[in-house]
Amino acid sequence: MAIEIKAPTFPESVADGTVATWHKKPGEAVKRDELLVDIETDKVVLEVVAPADGVLAEILKNEGDTVLSEEVIARVEEGATAAAAPAAQPAAASAPAAAPAVGGEEDPILAPAARKIAEENGIDPATLVGTGKGGRITKEDAVAAVEAKKSGAATPAAKPAAAAAPVVTAAGDRTEKRVPMTRLRAKVAERLVEAQSSMAMLTTFNEVNMKPIMDLRSKYKDMFEKKHNGVRLGFMSFFVKAATEALKRQPGVNASIDGNDIVYHGYQDIGVAVSSDRGLVVPVLRNAEFMSLAEVEGTIADFGKKAKAGKLTMEDMQGGTFTISNGGVFGSLLSTPIVNPPQTAILGMHKIQERPMAVNGQVVILPMMYLALSYDHRLIDGKEAVTFLVTMKDLLEDPARLLLDI
Repeated sequence: MAIEIKAPTFPESVADGTVATWHKKPGEAVKRDELLVDIETDKVVLEVVAPADGVLAEILKNEGDTVLSEEVIARVEEGATAAAAPAAQPAAASAPAAAPAVGGEEDPILAPAARKIAEENGIDPATLVGTGKGGRITKEDAVAAVEAKKSGAATPAAKPAAAAAPVVTAAGDRTEKRVPMTRLRAKVAERLVEAQSSMAMLTTFNEVNMKPIMDLRSKYKDMFEKKHNGVRLGFMSFFVKAATEALKRQPGVNASIDGNDIVYHGYQDIGVAVSSDRGLVVPVLRNAEFMSLAEVEGTIADFGKKAKAGKLTMEDMQGGTFTISNGGVFGSLLSTPIVNPPQTAILGMHKIQERPMAVNGQVVILPMMYLALSYDHRLIDGKEAVTFLVTMKDLLEDPARLLLDI
């Protein structure tokens, strides 16, 4: 019995998706709940799995194609066996280097998206050389061949030895590589430009002495990790807790603009900017004001793992009333972060740098961090923004105040 494989149900904020990668080819056996295809949206990568044991009978949407919510993208023949696989499969398995066979319609190592690009640009698929797993010819291989054709250079297939050894280029060669922008990165770019063009954005700065928190962390980090089952005590949890308190005192920084209305949120959902291979993502700590330091650290660690594996869900990133971005982990000393709409403010953390500071008339070397608050001046006045940062500074330089709520 043939079972239709459909794209996931997208949220209202997501209009469509793009087929990113097929992990199975027509004729291959599949197991129930085995990953079939990745579909990339503006926010996350969604996985579609096999509904039953059988054989992937047909792919209706190739890599690079746009799909709508619940659109049929493939069919699985339930209960069938892999004997229905293309006859070329055994040959490919026993002799994966037999590149000339990839031009055949039934060859299993030519990705559908690669075939489409080759045919559209008048390139014989048999001339393509695969760099993917097991010699699979990927979309990127086809794009490279197209670029080589445009520039008049020899295609990779014309140099069989290149597949066995790295290509050595002469000094001074000017090489280029053109790859399509992912939907996620394209959406991030669109939102950043939108934010700068639609907001009266301004940034104010302050600095914080990190020594009290560093001393506290050094003293209790081992006990903390043992007590909380391996969760490590970092700096981010202190900043999240200080931010939630500062947001309570300056509710405008936690608000958003909706048309001609100001929406004041009676909760603190803190977005934490995380860098991933596909682009910048901002998973959200729900009701961060009620979370303990351990809960904050554990949740952020989970977000980081999911981001690297491409497993963040739409629910992980929806909402958010305020965002914290930590460019310091990459060595940034100072920056002006861009507000994440419809929020009206974002806090930028930076590198901890030892600097000479004047303390009670004496020069003391202290580990200092610059803080930056970018905000929408249409809603937040300078006084509110500066007061917010001063509150953050006071709480972080005397972390006992976080515990005593003073």
